[in-house]
Amino acid sequence: MTMLVLWGASFLFGGCHTKNLAAAKHLIERYFRQLTEGCGNGACTNELCASCLGFQPLDHNAAAIRALELYKINTKLCDLHPSAAFPDNNSAEDTQPIKMVAHYFSLLYLCPEVHYLTEEKVYEILSICEGKKDYSPLIRVIGRIFSSTDGLVQSFRKDKEQHPNTKEQHPNTKEQHPNTKEQRKTHQAKDEDKDEDDKERTTAMEQESEASASMEGATGSTENRLGPVEVSVDIEAVRRVYNRLLSNEKMESAFLNALVYLTPNVELDLTYLDVYDTNPDYLNIFIIVMENSSLHSPEYLEMAMPLFCKCMSKLPLPALAKLTCLWSQYSVEHIRRMMETFQQLITYTVISNVSDSLVNDDEGVVAATKCLKVWYCYGSGKLFFLKFKFNQEEEPPSSELTLQELLGEERRNKNGPRVDPLEKELGIRTLDCRRPLIPFEEFVNEPLNDVLEMDKDFTFFKVDSESKFSFQSCPFILNACTKSLGLYYDNRISMYSERRITALYSLVQGQQLNPYLRLKVRRDHIIDDALVRLEMIAIENPADLRKQLFVEFEGEQGVDEGGVSKEFFQLVLEEMFNPDIGMFTYDEFTKLFWFNPPSLENEAQFTLIGIVLGLAIYNNCILDVHFPMVVYRKLMGKKGTYLDLTDSHPVQYQSLKELLDYEGDVEEDMMITFQISQTDLFGDPITYDLKENGDKIPVSVDNRKEFVSLYSDYILNKSVERQFKAFRRGFQMVTNESPLKCLFRPEEVELLICGSRNLDFHALEETTEYDGGYNKDCHIIKDFWETVHSFGEEDKRLFLQFTTGTDRAPVGGLGKLKMIIAKNGPDTDRLPTSHTCFNALLLPEYDTKEKLKERLLKAITYAKGFGML
Repeated sequence: MTMLVLWGASFLFGGCHTKNLAAAKHLIERYFRQLTEGCGNGACTNELCASCLGFQPLDHNAAAIRALELYKINTKLCDLHPSAAFPDNNSAEDTQPIKMVAHYFSLLYLCPEVHYLTEEKVYEILSICEGKKDYSPLIRVIGRIFSSTDGLVQSFRKDKEQHPNTKEQHPNTKEQHPNTKEQRKTHQAKDEDKDEDDKERTTAMEQESEASASMEGATGSTENRLGPVEVSVDIEAVRRVYNRLLSNEKMESAFLNALVYLTPNVELDLTYLDVYDTNPDYLNIFIIVMENSSLHSPEYLEMAMPLFCKCMSKLPLPALAKLTCLWSQYSVEHIRRMMETFQQLITYTVISNVSDSLVNDDEGVVAATKCLKVWYCYGSGKLFFLKFKFNQEEEPPSSELTLQELLGEERRNKNGPRVDPLEKELGIRTLDCRRPLIPFEEFVNEPLNDVLEMDKDFTFFKVDSESKFSFQSCPFILNACTKSLGLYYDNRISMYSERRITALYSLVQGQQLNPYLRLKVRRDHIIDDALVRLEMIAIENPADLRKQLFVEFEGEQGVDEGGVSKEFFQLVLEEMFNPDIGMFTYDEFTKLFWFNPPSLENEAQFTLIGIVLGLAIYNNCILDVHFPMVVYRKLMGKKGTYLDLTDSHPVQYQSLKELLDYEGDVEEDMMITFQISQTDLFGDPITYDLKENGDKIPVSVDNRKEFVSLYSDYILNKSVERQFKAFRRGFQMVTNESPLKCLFRPEEVELLICGSRNLDFHALEETTEYDGGYNKDCHIIKDFWETVHSFGEEDKRLFLQFTTGTDRAPVGGLGKLKMIIAKNGPDTDRLPTSHTCFNALLLPEYDTKEKLKERLLKAITYAKGFGML
């Protein structure tokens, strides 16, 4: 009976456009009674009336369907005979068919008048459509509601906000969706499941948050200045509806088309009206749309998502911050799906772009990149539970006008590194996160990096940021190689600027000044000479450190085009890191150096090393430095914490970890106090109280976390405070006005300074160029590469040192190194030579492969010093 009634109701749909609901119900009932009881006129001639003499009786189900058909074609009704009196005592069984017809008719008739949706209403309409196998009514409703800003904002509200009539549920849908408490809990539990790796990262972030709170004075309070992150939309209901409907291809098209029609209205609202200020529930639109699991399909990426991204990028900062906080409560996999949708849009747009237009001008790519920032902030930790301190220890900028400003040269980054507005709104620094929920690498879009014209993007970043978008304002999407190119441009422009300022100074003062940073040093007194010269420059005019560096070794004829500087840096570091000097300690297990707390060297020595590291970055040189990651984190303004001990002091870290994990009686079994003991430079023991009267305070289960935090702070911060401050001061003398801090994470700063230890010589072979008559098909060139590939790891590093001046690969690997092999005459007994400034190898055309190998090995083994060829 039910299926028959459903068929009749569906058949009726579309025929009741002009009548109001009450009149329609009344007419259907009149038709039903006329078919079952007649009009009361014994002489009736209407063949569609039970009072007609030849009328064939109908059961109530058939009469109900026939009544709907008659209403649809607007058949004329019989006039009721005065003697007709329809009984009012029909049994429930007799009236059930017409009541059900009226119910479903009411539902379908009301479809055009639905102004918002609930989960129950969707399932109710869906059950009718499934009965007839005609989904057009639901498609029309979905299309109308999901293309309306008002309709979508009001839809899928939580139970306490729904209207009473939306809580009804059709009996036929009870088992078709998880609407019981038990089913919903199961569904939610499945959605929030995380793998073990996610759990470890989450735990690590919580530990990091605790450590940061104790170290930097953060309150750790859950107070959120952004307001509550609760929203009025029932997210679980939205997910269930999507899961149910998206299996139908026609429904998917309805959602797609609705989103295309929705986005222009949303964009207008956000551009010209303060809709979020007047109605915070406007965010429901973005929450509901982002739950659509089909957004990554090509149809969405091509038609709807570019428009939707433009809308989302126009949300005010408080709205984006609230979305970030809301989504930070989702599971990692759920967030990853949403984030990957935007990544796929960028990739799809970049790859399918056949024009020569700048990617910076593509509104869809730009908007998607801005939107990715929301998930980037999410992936960097539990944002709204801890506000990180900006512990930068920066000197306040001077308010006095300098000559540069008087001459029209604006001070770049006068107020320090740029702070992202969304991060500022959230009160976080994403670069401080060690183990993000979503790895930083997943935000890098390689196809975008391949097509990005970095010279133009850099111009937008530095000069025209108001009218043109620069991807450097969203550095998370760029790889280290692309960002290093932007830093290179910035450094070169700074060098040219200093050169220009020097020329103007010369005109004003009437004396010849040096437009370059020239260092003349003796090879056997390199530290003394470099220290004296750089210290004088740092005192007299630190801006000279930002001039282009030229190094000259006394008594040698090398002209510095980069190669001489590389060896200068390397020799300085070899001297300074010599364990005999005592400035640094060396760990045989980790192969890393750390500041020696009892070092007797003055601060100038540590300042010199900081200057050298800064100059290396500034002059695009790679150094053989072996510091733990905490050094680069501290250079970026972050203090060392317990987690940083993992690579800097692994033995201490393991001991502290065992203390934290110990399940016995810590106080009785370990007998530790808040006083620690170390040895000075001469091996004598010294004690240090982590707290006042620390020797009298035992470490227990209750205070062991505090002990670990204070111990870590002492090892990584307080014990080396004098040395590290001098070191960081020297580093900042060179890099303080650089965009280094706002573009690079600590791991990437290490890569900038040290390069990559992964040497792919096959990639180097692919990018090597040839000159002087050589080409890649020459017999000697083939012998040369076979010889180099046969070298061991140490010989390969010696070859790289001999040819380029460093044994490390640049950022991006050896494939980014442009090496030149040039012919240097016929067969001879002379050794190969090189121009490290230009990464050029001068290779004679040796007769045999054996001679080539012997001559090359001797050259790379005994290479030292410079001479003119």
